[in-house]
Amino acid sequence: MGEKMKALVWHKDGSIELTEKPIPKLQNERDAIVKVTLSTICTSDLHIMHGAVPSAIPETTLGHEFVGEIVEVGKDITNLKKGDRVAANCITFCGECFFCKKGFINNCENGGWEIGCKIDGCQAEYIRVPFADTGLSKIPDNVSDENALFTGDILSSGYFGAELCEIKKGDTIAVIGCGPVGLCAMMCAKILGASKIIAIDIDKTRLEFAKKLNLADFIINAEVENTESIVKELTNNHGADGVIECAGGENTLETAWKIARANSVVAIVAMYEKTQELPLPKMYGKNLIFKTGGVDAIHCDKLLELIAAGKINTDFLISKKLPLEEITKAYKMFEEKQDNCLKIAIYNKN
Repeated sequence: MGEKMKALVWHKDGSIELTEKPIPKLQNERDAIVKVTLSTICTSDLHIMHGAVPSAIPETTLGHEFVGEIVEVGKDITNLKKGDRVAANCITFCGECFFCKKGFINNCENGGWEIGCKIDGCQAEYIRVPFADTGLSKIPDNVSDENALFTGDILSSGYFGAELCEIKKGDTIAVIGCGPVGLCAMMCAKILGASKIIAIDIDKTRLEFAKKLNLADFIINAEVENTESIVKELTNNHGADGVIECAGGENTLETAWKIARANSVVAIVAMYEKTQELPLPKMYGKNLIFKTGGVDAIHCDKLLELIAAGKINTDFLISKKLPLEEITKAYKMFEEKQDNCLKIAIYNKN
């Protein structure tokens, strides 16, 4: 490996720049150095740029969603070796602390959301991954890099939201937001037993996309339709058996609790840029359970197995592929949703 590599950094003023950085080296015996083959841009990367993630450190390489090939591992890594193709978890976690042992890896006392936030991320040619033995999953031979790209973040977030809803066979689940997380949530809700999916958005193109892919049974354009009344009509006036809020809009949290049936779960996996409030007096008597937080992506191995078995396919999320050299252009395209793009895969030429 050469001494320098290309990497995308963000500056305190919110700008981004493709620049050169030293190729990372092992710092701990549970580290791995991975040659990034594919990465992608996440909405949370935009939140970092906009100053909505207080813990993020300027001049850090962005990106936390990637696949690649291991080029070096620390001495304590026994389950991975040089040459392994791996999909990365967006969370670094030790697997040994109080929260990890309970399965709450997002709250790891020794890790958490670090990659692309507090330490250098994946929108580069190489990346150092702490706790690689827990945070990297081998990609099955019949699964391509493209197939596995979204395993550790977008797909895990969708699964997390569906899992939080405690779905029972035959449930009707409403998903607010037909972006990448929302689409994955619909897919995972069906896998977990939901019989009907109601997709809600204000983007007509994305709604039609969800319907075309058979991810949603019903679609509601919240900009021109009365969401609450339609959901009631579709559910015998009860409301949805579970609601997964993936949009993070100004009024989407309100929509979520209004369309949920009494004694159901509202799962909030969206990241908001503004403070949200719960009008408890208005919802008194609905006996709702709210579950929210950053994704606990503990099911990466299971999700890869489902991909390998043909039960999950997220290839449709890749709207465009661009080289790392054009990543600033890709950010603009992604943020502006140019050509209705969902996700952009960034590849390294070497």
